[in-house]
Order: sequence, then structure tokens, then C-alpha cells
Amino acid sequence: MTIQTALQQGTKLLEDDSISAPRLTAEVLLAHALGRERTYLYAHSDEELTELGWIHYGRYLHERLKGKPTQYITGRQEFYGREFRVTPDVLIPRPETEHLVEACLKRIRPGDRVLDVGAGSGAIAITLALETTVRVYATDISRAALRVADENARRLGATVGFVACDLGGCFRDASFDIMASNPPYVPAADRASLQREVRDYEPEVALYGGPTGLEIYERLVVEARRLLRPGGWLLVELGYNSLEPVRGMFGAEWSEISVQHDLAGLPRVLAARFTP
Repeated sequence: MTIQTALQQGTKLLEDDSISAPRLTAEVLLAHALGRERTYLYAHSDEELTELGWIHYGRYLHERLKGKPTQYITGRQEFYGREFRVTPDVLIPRPETEHLVEACLKRIRPGDRVLDVGAGSGAIAITLALETTVRVYATDISRAALRVADENARRLGATVGFVACDLGGCFRDASFDIMASNPPYVPAADRASLQREVRDYEPEVALYGGPTGLEIYERLVVEARRLLRPGGWLLVELGYNSLEPVRGMFGAEWSEISVQHDLAGLPRVLAARFTP
């Protein structure tokens, strides 16, 4: 069995099961099985697979065919040009969340204190820490997620203060200049309609925002009024059809409310300035 033949067979299996991007997925899984980069597969397409390489590749294909996300199989996902470790304890970072990072970077000033609520893998907090010189903190209710985030921070050389608590409950009033969050926003009733990769494998605590999917947003706005210094910013990633309900949560003490759209034209990030 050569590398080329293994790729062809793996691609066919994934295609027959309607797995998205079957060729790319086969390449990623085979490269992971061999402990190589994907470029190696093309430079050595006629090389015979070792028995161990074939065993690993077959196991990874089986896991993917059962619905397990490729990122949980390989244990990694790229975000903002850096590789993050991911496990089933954390939500897989999405490219859309890079819009939230970019919106934060536009507003961060030297000396600011930044809080990421719902750290997950640490992708947002670590990226902000590495792209700026400001002090960044991040919270998560899941200690298992924080262990993954802390490992990512140490491996990437980022200084982030990780704290286990519900939202920002462990911090005193008026502590921050920037508060960012990609909160759980899937309505509980939508569980059955989610892709199996999401529904069956990603952590529920990071997915579901309550009966309407808006409950965490409501709590974040309340927390932001307590935690932000005057003139500070709250920035949140938006879920599907959540723009108007979330925008309606901001009262007279908020100004400069703006919305950033993603590449598909969907409203992705809402930013609001606290001006009491």
C-alpha cells in the first residue's frame, strides 16, 4: 500500500459517506498517522506505508466516518496563524472568531486590561496577548477547558491569567477596558438540527446558551456594566439571527454600537462602548 493508494482509498471512503472536503481530510489524517506534514505525502507518493502507519490511518478514518471532527482526531486547529491544541473539552476555534479578535485589536490601547469570558482553548485570549503588550485575563467555568488553554499559552509563549469562574464573577468592579466573549449561543431546542460533528462531540457547556440562546448575552451585558471602566468596550460574537435581540439589550449607558460582518455577509461581531 503506497501513500498515493492510501490517499485514494481514504478519499473514496470519505466521499461515499458525504464527509466534507474528503481529499483534504484524507491528507490531514494520513499525515497525522505518519507524523509528517502534508507536503511529505506528495514528495513521497510512491513510498510504502508501514504497518503501524496503516493501522493509525485506518483508525483515524474510522473515527472520522463516525462523525468525530478531524481537529479532535489530530488534536490541533489553526487560529490567527498559530496552531492550538484542541480536545473534546473545548470548542474548536472557527475562522469566523478571528473577526472578534480583529475588532478587539482595533480598540485595545497601551496599558489596557482585557478580559476574555469563556476561554475555551484560549484562542482569543492568547492571540490578543501575543498581538499586543497589554495584560490579558480569561475565565471559563470548565476547569478541563482551562487546562487546555493554559497548555496552549505556555507552548505559544503567551502570558494570560486564566481563572475558573462563571463569566466574570471572580473580578472586582471596573477592572477592565476591553471585555470580549464568544459565548454559548445555540438555543437548546436546536440541538437535533446541529451537525453530528458539533452535536455529538463538542462540549455542551460551550454550545448551548439556554432555551432561546440569548441568556448568556443578557448576563454578559449585566457583567460588563460592572466590570468595564467608563469608556471600555464589550465585544461579542453573534449567533445566527441574534443581532437584533442582542442589540436591544444595550440601554442608554452604551454608545458607539457597531456591527462587523463576516466574509459571508453575516453579522458576526457586535461592539458597544460603556459610557455611563
